[in-house]
Amino acid sequence: MSAEVEKFIIEALQNMNYDVSDVTGETPLGPAGLDLESLSVAEIAIQVEDTYGVKFEEDEMETVALLTVSGLVKEIVERASASAATAG
Repeated sequence: MSAEVEKFIIEALQNMNYDVSDVTGETPLGPAGLDLESLSVAEIAIQVEDTYGVKFEEDEMETVALLTVSGLVKEIVERASASAATAG
């Protein structure tokens, strides 16, 4: 599932007109990397919720912005797994 989520995140960034040509799992979402604006972080969070049912609270957005692409993928996969485990 991790590869699928990473592909989803990179495509979402590309659709928001970010240059993803050099993006890897180690690319930071924040100032040292993609430098996502808070609205972009919120947009990704909404797309993740719509696609994977994983919700990030408003007070988590600052923390999310400090993750790498892989860090965000890991967080989404873990939350999706936990959610599936509770639902099942």
